[in-house]
Amino acid sequence: MKKSFVLFPLKVLAFLSTLLLASCEKSSKTHKSENTNETALIGTWKLLTGTIIKEKDTTITDYTANQEVIKIINSTHFAFLRHDLKQDSTSIFVSGGGRCGITPHKYIEHLDFCNFREWENNTFEFEYSIQGDTLVTKGIEKVTSLNVNHYNIEKYVRIK
Repeated sequence: MKKSFVLFPLKVLAFLSTLLLASCEKSSKTHKSENTNETALIGTWKLLTGTIIKEKDTTITDYTANQEVIKIINSTHFAFLRHDLKQDSTSIFVSGGGRCGITPHKYIEHLDFCNFREWENNTFEFEYSIQGDTLVTKGIEKVTSLNVNHYNIEKYVRIK
């Protein structure tokens, strides 16, 4: 009888310890899954298409035809680079970048640098989704001084 009386508290202690460890493990897994989207957004992306919707007009641009655009995103900053593939006197080059913020479903750009200087010092907020190696961003781009106010949808593929 004494033996079972001594073992009972040890069994309870073992049970409670197991329960505590299991709850810590579950909490850790939940925290990791919340950061998955944020971490997945970090990297280098090639722009495939862009869709601009302004009032009743929709314009779709294929960014793989005669040009190339990449966006580089880390946890605090972003940059984009665009150039055409002609390499003659009519060649174009566009670039910009700045600070960014990433949450599980929103990506916010603070455009600090741009060769089109009138776009600088504006903030753009996008919803984003990632499926496999494809990123889609959606949001309003508004620059009052330029009379720009449209909905922008961009589709990217991850560069490995």
